[in-house]
Amino acid sequence: MKFAVKEIDFFERDVRLRMPFRFGVVTLTEAPQAFALARIELENGKQSQGAAAELLAPKWFDKNPGLSNEDNFEQLRASMRAARSAYLDAGMNTAFGHSRPTLGLVENYGPALLDRALLDALCRALGISFYQAVKTNVAGIAFRDLDMQGFLSGLEPRSEIAARHTVGLVDPITSADNKKPVNDGLPETLEEVVARYGHRWFKLKVGGDVKADVERLRAIAAVLDRIAEPYHASLDGNEQYEDVESVIALWRALEAQPELERLASSIVFVEQPIKRQKALAANIAALSARKPVIIDESDDSLDALPRAKALGYRGVSSKTCKGIYKSLINAARCATWGKDYFMTGEDLTIQPGLALQQDLALVSILGLTHVERNGHHYVNGMAGLPAQEQQDFGSAHPDLYERSHGAVRLRIHKGMIQMKTLDCPGYASRAMPDWQSMRRMA
Repeated sequence: MKFAVKEIDFFERDVRLRMPFRFGVVTLTEAPQAFALARIELENGKQSQGAAAELLAPKWFDKNPGLSNEDNFEQLRASMRAARSAYLDAGMNTAFGHSRPTLGLVENYGPALLDRALLDALCRALGISFYQAVKTNVAGIAFRDLDMQGFLSGLEPRSEIAARHTVGLVDPITSADNKKPVNDGLPETLEEVVARYGHRWFKLKVGGDVKADVERLRAIAAVLDRIAEPYHASLDGNEQYEDVESVIALWRALEAQPELERLASSIVFVEQPIKRQKALAANIAALSARKPVIIDESDDSLDALPRAKALGYRGVSSKTCKGIYKSLINAARCATWGKDYFMTGEDLTIQPGLALQQDLALVSILGLTHVERNGHHYVNGMAGLPAQEQQDFGSAHPDLYERSHGAVRLRIHKGMIQMKTLDCPGYASRAMPDWQSMRRMA
């Protein structure tokens, strides 16, 4: 199904975190959220609009310490502007044919955002859901020697998924650690999170210092080991370790601590522990022999995963900010390579509304059983958004959202997220943001 891109508008709104989130080299307290609104015209003349949203996150796409957060925001805005120009000039093409993947996380940000908005518009024009569009390959996805048609047709969306809770590097573990409580009624410490949401999946950040990381993991284990049922975790290095030997030293230190025996056995995989400049320069099979290792920040092109596989990596993360077509292609690769290779679902402080729903729909069709979710913890739901917008999303997706503590927010019960209502015409949303309440991107 071919179409031309007729119009693209960009908007922003500010997102303020209720508590700081430290990942890698940055402690995030606020950032803008970007929105794209696109209008397409099909070959038969029918027109349709679609939209997408993504946080302009600093110090993840480019971790250069010489750049300010505002410099990082402007990098991503520039990527969006460049993508808009390319898509508007592209004429008639399929959704996948319009896609402009390139080398670099920053460079791919704009295309990744617009690809979702265009696919949303196409689904709405055809009156089909994102799930139908993927299974029937309406986007026209084809890639080298992969049987994308066969792979996509066999996918079945999930109606629920486990939320993998992020434990950031400055998050309080117990009430004794909480020196500056928010006191907004929502969980702040790891103890409170487990009690409120019932998580059984966790994502644990480490900071590159073996001694400090082990001590923090001991504190985390003291809380998680109180859970009677089995729990599972991923270990996220966020590029904080210099080389594979340093990460192996961390793992040996974990195994040497009797208090960490259950936690260590509960870790399912390790995520991008080595700096991206070195991550694909050395074989990491010795580490993957202990626990499977995946790439995340090093996943900067469509060729990154095969290069990582040759070095001993076992998988890759799915993030909407890296591109939905890349996720689908990488998932097809993992399925072709066999059961030893896998994809995970990761978050970048995704916000409720379009961003959350489109990401959940993607991991749903990929068949993932758990996904990192952190936007609901570090940001106070839809608080601050127009009342009608909150009402629209809450009413349209009552299984996904709840209203509590004065705002509509993600509902997590017994560690699970329900998402049947994402199976609807368009890309996973029956509601749209209040465009009038936003500022246009300069």
